[in-house]
Amino acid sequence: MIKTNVVRLLEAAKIPFEVREYEVDESDLSGESTARKLSLEPNRIFKTLVFRGEKNGIGVCCIPACEELDLKKAAKLFGEKKIEMLHVKDLLSNTGYIRGGCSPIGMKKKFPTVIDETALLFEEIFVSAGVRGAMVGLDPQTLADYVGAMLADVTVV
Repeated sequence: MIKTNVVRLLEAAKIPFEVREYEVDESDLSGESTARKLSLEPNRIFKTLVFRGEKNGIGVCCIPACEELDLKKAAKLFGEKKIEMLHVKDLLSNTGYIRGGCSPIGMKKKFPTVIDETALLFEEIFVSAGVRGAMVGLDPQTLADYVGAMLADVTVV
């Protein structure tokens, strides 16, 4: 099993999880592609999106891979008038992760986080293990509690 910082943190916290690895295709880093490779429904794979607000700085949203973030809903939840996705070149320096390997677990700093409420429809959801090619599956409420996330509707209808 791959030993990423995410895996080490979950082990240290004694949180039950599973790791699933897959072959990375640089030309297709989509969640749908990852779901296919792992034989999972795309709405159980949650992508981690990082944005910047004008007032409160950086925030994080985890949403199903097959969905799109509703910037207005997210901005309102984070007390912002407007938010913009963090530029890829700024991702590593702010979070410690690269595009395609960004996890809500173990970022450089503890950022305000929202997990889309649809996560609660499943006993287990999958988020990045902190590197491309590996996902961790765990209970969504346990994940929310561990990262201090709020559960709310943040996807486009």
